[in-house]
Amino acid sequence: MVTGANGQLGMEFRVLAETFSEYRFLFVTREELPIDDINAVKNYFSKNQIDCCINCAAYTAVDKAESEKEQAIAINATAVGNLASVCKEYKTLFFHFSTDYVFNGQATEPYKETDPTDPVNFYGQTKLQGEAVALENNEAAIIIRTSWVYSRYGKNFVKTMLRLMQEKESIGVVADQFGCPTYAADLASAVMQIIGKENVEPGIYHYCNDAVISWYDLAVAIKEISNSNCIVNAIETAAYPTPAARPHYSALDTHKIKAQYSLQISGWKESLQECLVGML
Repeated sequence: MVTGANGQLGMEFRVLAETFSEYRFLFVTREELPIDDINAVKNYFSKNQIDCCINCAAYTAVDKAESEKEQAIAINATAVGNLASVCKEYKTLFFHFSTDYVFNGQATEPYKETDPTDPVNFYGQTKLQGEAVALENNEAAIIIRTSWVYSRYGKNFVKTMLRLMQEKESIGVVADQFGCPTYAADLASAVMQIIGKENVEPGIYHYCNDAVISWYDLAVAIKEISNSNCIVNAIETAAYPTPAARPHYSALDTHKIKAQYSLQISGWKESLQECLVGML
């Protein structure tokens, strides 16, 4: 069962499902199953035999979360707790995705799973609440923190840059925020590999493509791969104020997930190129 089935990660699972004929996939949207309604979740599980639940549903509008707090909490925390507890009741393997924004951004090297959390915005707070309630309600939950997710589907930085580069002669992109891009197709593939393992260890893991780059670096790479003539200018965060604060540095250390599940993680440019080939 994949929730958030029309989001960028959910869509990548739809694509992957075609190559995993040994599994029967159930893709559900918020309209089909409001996961913040515990009775609706229980009812759905009672009618469907679900061995694994992959929760791709999330409230991801970082700036809007500052004003739409109830909605952000409902999807990023309440709904997660509902799924976690019902999965425990039905002995269903539960995957949930969290974010690099649970950290305050003051680190100087990639964050490990054991590093202290301290979100600098409300979105990060709701995602941290989701982690806590998932593990509280289901000690067998698997939480994967990821970062800077993009895909050919949904709304994301890569698609926005492609559009702006077509529309404008020059753009400014923040160069003093550092992190790791994640191609949603790679993340979906990693989850399917984990499901296929005999021993699935619960807990928190980090997954992103191998890199520590700035948004500016990512934009320049998009320009190069797409052969755009748009000029990309580096700007400081202060020049682009947003309602929600952003961590200055939120790179994630992926050693744990690679070691635990023998995963190979692609380099960021390789994955970016793969994604863009399908879009250009």
